[in-house]
Amino acid sequence: MEENSDVNPLNGNIDVEKQAKINSGSNIIDEFLNGGYDKDIISTIYGPASRGKTTFCLLAGISIAKQGKKVIFVDTEGGFSLDRFKQLIKSFGADPLELLKNIFILKPTNFQEQHQTIERLNNMINEHVGLIIVDTIGMLYRVEYGKKSNIRDVNNMLSQQINFLTEITRKHHIPILLTNQVYSDFDVRDAIKIVGGDLITYASKCMIELKKSKAGMRGAILRKHRSLPEKEVLFKIVENGFEKVE
Repeated sequence: MEENSDVNPLNGNIDVEKQAKINSGSNIIDEFLNGGYDKDIISTIYGPASRGKTTFCLLAGISIAKQGKKVIFVDTEGGFSLDRFKQLIKSFGADPLELLKNIFILKPTNFQEQHQTIERLNNMINEHVGLIIVDTIGMLYRVEYGKKSNIRDVNNMLSQQINFLTEITRKHHIPILLTNQVYSDFDVRDAIKIVGGDLITYASKCMIELKKSKAGMRGAILRKHRSLPEKEVLFKIVENGFEKVE
C-alpha cells in the first residue's frame, strides 16, 4: 500500500500544514475556492483567449512573491506583461522591482524547449519556491501536434511533462498552476475540449473553466475539485485584478 505522506506518523492525523492552501491574489477567487489553491495538486485554468487566464497567474504569482517566496513562471506564449504586472501590484502596495526579484521567468519557444524546461524544474526546487506557473501548457504542444508527424512522441512528451509536474507538487507540496487553451467540440453544440485532453484532465485535481458572459462579464466555473462542488462566479477584469458581479 502506498504511504500517505500527508499523515503525521506521530499521531496518524492529516498534516494540516501540508494540506494548506495558498492565496490566489484575489479575494473573489479565494472565496470561490474556500481559501485559495491547494498546495499539493495541479490546478488548471482553461478557456478561450482573452478570458483572464494570465491575470489569474499574475495575481497568484504576485501574492506568493510578496511573501518572500520564489515563483517560477514558464511563459510559453509571451503573455507575461510588465505593464500589467505593475497595474496589478498597485493593489498589493508593493515595489514592482522588489517583487520581480522573486519571479523567475522562463520562455521556451518550441515544444522541445518546453519539455527541457519542465524537466529541469526539479533542479530549481528548494524551500524558497512557493509556486510554479505554466502559462500555457498546451500552446506549444498544439503547434507541434499540428505538424502531424510523430504524434505518439508528442503525446508521450506531454505525458512526461505532466508526470514531472505531478511529482513536484506531491513530493514538495509546491502548488502547480497551469493555464490551457480550448477548441470546439464539433460533436456537441457549444461544448469545448481542452488541448491535451485526458492527460491534463486526469492530472488536474482542480479545474476552472473561464467563459465570456454578457456585458463584458466573465464567468469562472469550478468544473472539478477534490473537495468542492461545481459552482460558478461572475466577475469583471479591472485594472487591479477582478471585480465580483452579483
